[in-house]
Amino acid sequence: MHSSLNLYSVVFMKAFISVDMEGMPYVVIPGHLNLKGALYEEARKIATKITLITAEELHKNGFDEVVVADSHGPMVNLHVDELPEYVEIIRGYPRPLSMVAGVEDCDAALFLGYHAKFGTAKSTFDHTYSGASIHKLEVNGTEVSEFLLNAYAAGEYNVPVILVAGEAQLLKDDVKRYAPWAKTVALKHSLSRVSARSPSMIKIEKELRQAVKSAAVIFKQKKAKPLTTPKPVKMGVTFNASHFADVAELLPSAKRTGGLKVEYTAKNMTEAYKTFELLAIASSGISALLTQLT
Repeated sequence: MHSSLNLYSVVFMKAFISVDMEGMPYVVIPGHLNLKGALYEEARKIATKITLITAEELHKNGFDEVVVADSHGPMVNLHVDELPEYVEIIRGYPRPLSMVAGVEDCDAALFLGYHAKFGTAKSTFDHTYSGASIHKLEVNGTEVSEFLLNAYAAGEYNVPVILVAGEAQLLKDDVKRYAPWAKTVALKHSLSRVSARSPSMIKIEKELRQAVKSAAVIFKQKKAKPLTTPKPVKMGVTFNASHFADVAELLPSAKRTGGLKVEYTAKNMTEAYKTFELLAIASSGISALLTQLT
């Protein structure tokens, strides 16, 4: 059960943090983003610091526990040796609900290091969920970023997103439009897909702490709203190569609507998300198989 709030006290509150890497400050080249990358360790330290600042400020502002979902790539990016007692971390992939695994037991969600959807001009590492296979993802006819997809998944459990920190274009395009109550922190302003301008970590920390504090107030005042989408949920997945759609079409509930696109309908957002996750994993599988055949 979620916490109960009244005018006099907060019995118990649990926050959820989903942490991606592409929208983190100073992260600008592919070598920042993979396990064998030359600058991967630098990116890990940056993401861990941003996460710990956020968790600490949440705890200072009334959240008794913080669940952190390590949500980039193999989902084992954050350093775990400095986690405070009130933090629990979810690592590894695949897992149910992927980037928002664990949100179902929480009261409010925060997204860190998030980035714009595929095809966004001058936005670092623009992609939607899987840069290797996904061209476009639509939920009930609306093209979604990872922010909106994950916000809809959280909304299924009545969990509002109260803060998003990441690439500035995502905040402008999606967060301000779909979740205007959410506090935002621009961790970087992109100059191209592989370059960006970021403030100093000192300035980022000040802005992030203030934003978390304000987000906690908004949540306690019940001004934050869970993002939801009508049910049943119609999903449209456009791949960037036809062999991915060939594999996706094998799912009995999927209908091929074009050379690159399949559609399916799910009873709710949780089912829709899990099915999409399966299609993304299947795409990775066929890529690996084809690599072996070369």
